[in-house]
Amino acid sequence: MNVYKLALTAAAVATLAACSTAEEVTQCTSAPMSEWQDQAQFQQNLVSEGYAINEFKVTEGNCYEIYGTDADGNKVEIYFNPVNGEVVKREAH
Repeated sequence: MNVYKLALTAAAVATLAACSTAEEVTQCTSAPMSEWQDQAQFQQNLVSEGYAINEFKVTEGNCYEIYGTDADGNKVEIYFNPVNGEVVKREAH
């Protein structure tokens, strides 16, 4: 009986570990939203820099995230710090 419980516990721990590493959350800031740049103005600034935004969202990790194209027409997914506008993570597709 103890071996059975040990096996179940080990399986549960392995499952939880796999789930927690399967999807890493990109963290951009811990600042309160009152310190974040205005979303509409932030998007407007990106468009004026040549980005075409297909999707804009606020992520679980407190980032502004866009899907779209950069000024060169490359498909991108970019996570920005909403306080200072710095790029935290950029992926080209």
